[in-house]
Amino acid sequence: MKRSFHIRSLFWLILLVFLIATLLINNSPTTIRIRTLLLRFQLQDPAFEAALLKHAAIDPTEPQWNREIRNLLDQNHHHHHHQRYLLPEFHKALREWFQKKKLEPTSIMSELTQLVKNPIDAHKGSRYSSCAVVGNSGILLKKHYGKLIDSHEVVVRLNHARVQGFEQNVGSKTNISFVNSNIVHGCARMIGCKCHGYNDDVATVMYMCQPAHFMDYTLCKRSMGERSRLLVVTDPRFDVLCARIVKYYSLRRFVLETGKGLEEWGPLHDEAMFHYSSGFQAVMLALGVCDRVSMFGFGKSVKAKHHYHTNQKSELSLHDYEAEYQFYHDLVHGYTPLPFLQHDTKLPPLLMYH
Repeated sequence: MKRSFHIRSLFWLILLVFLIATLLINNSPTTIRIRTLLLRFQLQDPAFEAALLKHAAIDPTEPQWNREIRNLLDQNHHHHHHQRYLLPEFHKALREWFQKKKLEPTSIMSELTQLVKNPIDAHKGSRYSSCAVVGNSGILLKKHYGKLIDSHEVVVRLNHARVQGFEQNVGSKTNISFVNSNIVHGCARMIGCKCHGYNDDVATVMYMCQPAHFMDYTLCKRSMGERSRLLVVTDPRFDVLCARIVKYYSLRRFVLETGKGLEEWGPLHDEAMFHYSSGFQAVMLALGVCDRVSMFGFGKSVKAKHHYHTNQKSELSLHDYEAEYQFYHDLVHGYTPLPFLQHDTKLPPLLMYH
């Protein structure tokens, strides 16, 4: 009798496993809901969270960056003759940046006022009372946010986005243009390194896409004269923090939507090219230097252009915008803890205008 009970129990267990496996293979709405629930339970597992953080902290491009930086620091003859006089400044800037890159980004959010705001602002010490970060999404063309955007103490724009002709939608005020170094690479040969339509007192904050772009930064600092304080390179610890947060959310989304393992994310996302967007880092910067942050022009619509001021038709595949939007969502709704941020990190209120 006891043996018969064990056989029946084993039979029902095998049947249950078979039914679950069958459900997970199918793609019916019910199956998808069950699969999502199971994955959500997995995402709450501390062991999985630890694995997620570990994977997100891996930077596959680090060895290549290190090689390129060492080559640039060791070799003095790979520059045009008219640039050689800049080599000491170039090497100094690159070496200091490289040393910081080796440090953990533990406290970087609390240092942004000192590292970014103070150099470009005469009123040192205090944070900005309010900041508007204006994205470049074409959805802005359907809104008249201009006056609301300009009402903020500081307006941050991305990659020298044009405002002329779009003032009703995006405002006319600009205090900081947050750019990737490819933008400055194109500006470096221009007088005063100016290649935007903003006023001369607008600051440019840039993150490095390539180590060689430090030569463009050095050229710009020289040509800008007294205005050189208005060109700032982001601390590499800040870059690392942004990269880890976006990768964390991308990995998490990947597992939740596909059911695949963390190790399968890399091959499917061209991991060596994967990068956060300029908009994401601009928002992170604002969270570090402002008491209140508003976002405009983040998001997309099938009925809107990708950028309000260009004819670019689609987003770049090296970004995971959906992962970034999930981070914004968690910020807006006050979800904690947020990955890679110290538990005592206090972030200001964030509003997202759609």
